[in-house]
This record gives sequence, structure tokens and C-alpha cells, in this order.
Amino acid sequence: MSISPMQSMDPSEQRQPSQTGGYEASGWTGWIAFAGVIMVMLGIFHAIQGLVAIFKDEYYLVGQSGLTVNVDYTAWGWVHLIAGIILAAAGMCLFAGMMWARVVGVILAMLSAVINVGFLAAYPLWSLMMIALDVTIIYSLIVHGSEMKQK
Repeated sequence: MSISPMQSMDPSEQRQPSQTGGYEASGWTGWIAFAGVIMVMLGIFHAIQGLVAIFKDEYYLVGQSGLTVNVDYTAWGWVHLIAGIILAAAGMCLFAGMMWARVVGVILAMLSAVINVGFLAAYPLWSLMMIALDVTIIYSLIVHGSEMKQK
């Protein structure tokens, strides 16, 4: 039995066509708005981390076995600052339904999660919080992102 795009196995999951010919947004659009807000907040967090690494790099210095990767904290700070600005800008553009903002958001959230795994030994609670926010952004944008498309 073939199911057309207009049909669903569960009638409660069907969205009704709007008068403009498209589909009305479901209640899940709130997840996209949430992802946009979290992306802006995460971008600001990364920018703050970057500024701290640029201007007070001894803040991040830990013992020989503290971090997974040894890095130059000034360079690390610039990467965090630039990525934070891009992530915050993509979060703001997400409210306009721009597809590139979804793609950038998912890619930067994945990179942020990987980077924060490297900082788990130095700052475990901060890193776990950042990873949880990254996973929330990825879920929101991949599963429900198409509902906020620009018409």
C-alpha cells in the first residue's frame, strides 16, 4: 500500500493545506525559534571564551595532561571569537527561515561539540553544558528546520 505525501498513517499528524497553497506551520516551529535563540547564546559563549583566550590566556592553562590537545591559546581564542560571531549571526538569520543558516548552524554545532570534548578534562561542567546545547541545536534544525522555510 502506497501512501501519498498528503496522507499519513496517523490522521493527527496531518497538516492541513493553507489558503496560500502551502502547509501551515505546526507547533514544532517553536523548536526552530528555540534553536535560533540557543545559537545566538552559544555564539556569545564562544565569543566570550575567545576573548578570554586572547586577552587572558593563562586562564585556560592546565597541567601537562589536562587537555586532550595542546594549542596556542591566542590562535584558539581567535577561532572561538570568529566562530561565535558566525554562529550568532546564523542564529539571527534562522528567524528569517534562511536555509544557509540551518546548514551553518548544524555544522558549527557539530564542530562545537567536538571541540568541547577536547576541553572535558579542563572544564567538565562547562563542556557538558555546551555539548548538550549543541545536540539540542542539531536536533531542532535537522528534524524540524524545514517548517520555518522562507516562502
